[in-house]
Amino acid sequence: MAEHRGAPGVEPVGEEFAELAATTAAEVRAYLATVTEVATGRMDSTALSVLLLAVSQTLVTGARLGAVDDVVPARRFEPDAGPDPDVDAVRASLANVLEGLDDYADVVDPLTDAKLVRGALSDDLTSVAADLEHGLRHHDRGDLTEALWWWQFSYLSSWGPRATAALRVLQSLLAHLRLDVDAETASDAEFDALHP
Repeated sequence: MAEHRGAPGVEPVGEEFAELAATTAAEVRAYLATVTEVATGRMDSTALSVLLLAVSQTLVTGARLGAVDDVVPARRFEPDAGPDPDVDAVRASLANVLEGLDDYADVVDPLTDAKLVRGALSDDLTSVAADLEHGLRHHDRGDLTEALWWWQFSYLSSWGPRATAALRVLQSLLAHLRLDVDAETASDAEFDALHP
């Protein structure tokens, strides 16, 4: 198996992990670009659908990370990846775009704590973005093992649960928007569909 060397001073990774790191980095960039674009407010009626696709794809990426053996860096400390990303402006913009749809009821942990708490899509989407971007900074420095470790660890501990909650809310919002119609409209649509 071929090894891929990153930046000087970082440990090499096998071909399989190098491919996983490249795929994950591409998906992270796509997610970050989508969330940033939705936050501009220019998407109007497509924003929820675009977010649903972005979050779903990101969760597929996370599932790949969760399914592989634990990535364990040789170092016992995380090298400095630079300052944490400032996502407050994106969070505020998303909250504005999602006004009236942002807040939802969330379960702390369906296995250990079924207590309901307040959730917010804008918080979830930007929390996921911050975790993903942190790993991307390691990746862009050439430290693929550290990037994979971070993405995998944070998928299981933070961004995976937040993305999962956001996906459920986005799917529920779209279902309500498309299916909550009065009985007469539903009956007319059903009749039209059955009698073209």
